Amino acid sequence: MNQPVSFEEYLEKYGTLTYTSKGTSMEPLLREGRDLFTVARKEAARCHVGDAVLFRWNGNYVLHRVIAVREKDYICLGDNAMNPEVGVTDADILGVMTGFVRKGKEYSTDDPRVRAYTAWILRTRGARVLEKRLKAKIRGVLRK
Repeated sequence: MNQPVSFEEYLEKYGTLTYTSKGTSMEPLLREGRDLFTVARKEAARCHVGDAVLFRWNGNYVLHRVIAVREKDYICLGDNAMNPEVGVTDADILGVMTGFVRKGKEYSTDDPRVRAYTAWILRTRGARVLEKRLKAKIRGVLRK
């Protein structure tokens, strides 16, 4: 009988992991249940702003983008999320995304189009978060 293997164990054994996107926090880059992403085991080097990293947070696996590098930790945020994870450490990070698959086509995170998308996501983060908060507030008012 096969025992389930954790992401940590799989990355330790094989060095890379390809998995189906779950949730909507990384849309529009990754679409839930349709796109695959690949991460490579995190090495000793620190991560960089813009890296999409797989980490363990409150007992869950999370793939979000590094939006700030601090002396001892990182701040991470999904491309479609409002609330950042503050205090993600190197020990929490299991791997760094190296690419993804959409409609059977593979894209590397080094692809100029993906790099341009990442730069746009980072530049527009404040406006996107503000828009999501305003929409949520309006929906709340309309429901009352």
